[in-house]
Order: sequence, then structure tokens, then C-alpha cells
Amino acid sequence: MADKLTGNLLVGQSGGPTAVINSSLCGVVQEAMKHEQIQGIYGAVHGVEGILKEQMIDLRQESAETIDLLRQTPSAALGSCRRKLKESDYGRILGIFQKYNIRYFHYIGGNDSQDSSYQISKLATDRGYELRVIGVPKTVDNDLDVTDHSPGYGSVARFIAIATRDAGLDTEAIGVVDTVKIIETMGRNAGWITAGAALAKEEPDDAPHLVYVPERTLDLDQFLSDVQRVYDRLGYAVVAVCEGLKNKKGESIVASGSAIDTDSFGHKQHGGVGDFLCDVIKNKIQLKARCDKPATIQRVSMIAASSVDLAEAYQVGVVAVREAVAGKTDFMVTLVRQPGKTYSCTTGLATLVDAANKEKKLPDHFINPEGNGLTEAFLDYARPLIGGPLPRYARLKKRLVKREG
Repeated sequence: MADKLTGNLLVGQSGGPTAVINSSLCGVVQEAMKHEQIQGIYGAVHGVEGILKEQMIDLRQESAETIDLLRQTPSAALGSCRRKLKESDYGRILGIFQKYNIRYFHYIGGNDSQDSSYQISKLATDRGYELRVIGVPKTVDNDLDVTDHSPGYGSVARFIAIATRDAGLDTEAIGVVDTVKIIETMGRNAGWITAGAALAKEEPDDAPHLVYVPERTLDLDQFLSDVQRVYDRLGYAVVAVCEGLKNKKGESIVASGSAIDTDSFGHKQHGGVGDFLCDVIKNKIQLKARCDKPATIQRVSMIAASSVDLAEAYQVGVVAVREAVAGKTDFMVTLVRQPGKTYSCTTGLATLVDAANKEKKLPDHFINPEGNGLTEAFLDYARPLIGGPLPRYARLKKRLVKREG
């Protein structure tokens, strides 16, 4: 056991809010309260933005009931941000840490957040200020490479699976009028969220009939051929696509070029690929097509939160504090899937450097050879994460009545 480091703890949230990020916050706070060397427990308002403005709240002043209720509260209770720190910001942040005697720092977020944590920790080490930094993983994109999966993903995958199943029934029912439904999901470079749509399928003819992810470039002629083939067989088609789809040149099919739609990390806001593909379908093969786009509600909706996701999000928050109290620093907590037929997951640690600089995309064996669907290997990977079976729906046998006589 490392020597006890006495001081205050600061926790912040960054990036896109999720259905379970507050469960991680709850884990951090409740575990911190168990350790006497952690005196103040502070929350950064809007992540590093709040730190730079010295806007921090005293989480010990919140009731135990409120803290516990975080486990079933969506979005980011402290407020989130997307700010790329400048070189000068790190020195200011460290000065604020010294001013408030911050000795434990836990930033809940994805790749960019872990990089910010690493830079702050590195500067503290260089200047001889003892600071323990353990990152807490969070991203609906599931693109943190060093962990089997990321808190936030299981819930968005469940949401997309249910939405796709519902959209499939809707399109089947009204397919004589609206023949093609495009479902556009989030995803900048990785297709994990879109892939979640495949979990909706129970029978071969169930939606989604086609799934396209940015790990494979989209050939528009082949896309139209795929849609036509499904339509010819069923009389309708449901297609899940990722907002970050790439063309043959490897460029985003649709992405905003506006500065106001580009964050400080250089990430362009995507969106509109569904409407674009609907227009292509209408103009090229003369089928009526409509687009459903759940947008940001997909990442944060508590209505479809995965029980597994909620539990694991809480656990990584708890473990982050335990590891910091034990003397560890410069790590991010990871989720480690255990071998066996029954799903089991433990926690581990990865360096902040590795967490920040590696992006995990869908592996090739998760995508079918045609590039328009997912394999059983993906389904086996993702099913345990969504917290049990999807809602059961009835399907009529639809036996036509025959007139007697």
C-alpha cells in the first residue's frame, strides 16, 4: 500500500453525454467518501472549461440520495465540454490544482479526455507536484482501443437495436406507401453504433436488411443494387447507415465544412448522409425513401439503458478511486472480458498514453464479405453488453380468409 496522500479529489465529465456517464460519477463519489485521505470531493463544471474558470462544486454537500440517484440519471450531471487544451492551459490547470490542493483527478471521457489527463499528469510530475490521475472510460463510439468495450456503448447499441426493430415493423406495415427506410446513426470514424442495429434481427427477413459502416467504403452503385434486391424480394427495405460513411476516396460522404460545426479537436460534425442516400434512391431507382435520424437522443436516452452498461460504468468509477488511493497514476481503467460461454467482465488498467492515442474500429471479421451487414462474431460480442433480450413482439400468421362454398 502506498503512503497515504492527503488532499482533495476532483472529478469531471467530458465529450458527448451518455445514459451511464453519471453512474461512473456516482462510483467515483461514493468510493471517495470511504477514504479518509480524500478530504474535499469536487466536481468540475463543464469539465476542463470549469477548471480553467475555477468553477467547481462541493459534492460532499449533495445528499446521499442525490448522489445515489445519479446511477439512473442520463446526460452529464456536472456538465460536459469539448475543449482542446492549449499548452498554456496545462500550466494554469496545475496552478489551480495546487491552489485547491487537488491530489486526485478523475476525468470521465474518451480518447481526447484521456490525452488531457495525461498531459496534466505529466506536467505535475515534471514540476514535482504529487498528483494521482486515473482516467475513467466513456464513449458511445466504443472506439477506445485498450478496453474490450466502453461504458456508454451497451446502452446506445440497445437503443439502436430497439429503434431498428420498431422501424422495421413500421416500414413493413406501411411499405405499400413508404418503401425504403434509412436509419442514420452516430459515428465519426467507427461503425460500432450502426452495427448495433444488427442486434434487432431475429429472423432472416427482419430489419435491418442492410447495414453500412465507415470501415468499408460505400460504392453507390452496389448500394443501390443491394436496396433494389431487398425491395424486389420483400416489397420494402430497412437500411442502417453511419453518419461517417466514406466514399471510394476515403472521404466522408457528407460532413459539414463550417467552422461553427467543427470542434476544437478538428472533429467535423457529421450528419445528412441518410437524406443524401434517400435522394439517390429516389432519383436512381425511383423508390420512395424516408430517413429516421435519432441524433443525440440515441447516446443519452435512459429509456433503453443497459443494466450491464450501468453496472460497469459504476464499477470503473469505483476502481479509478481505489487505484489512485493505492498509489497508481497515469492509467485509465479498462473492462476486460473473461473467456467462457457466460459473459463475465473484470477491470484492468491501461496507460493514459495508450488510451489517448489508439482508435478502435470494427475489426474486419465483424463485417460480412459484402460490406452490407454484420457477422455472428459481432453479434456474439455485442449481445451481452445490451443488458438482456430486446422486447418481444407478436407476429401474426396472416392466414387469409377463404369464402366457404
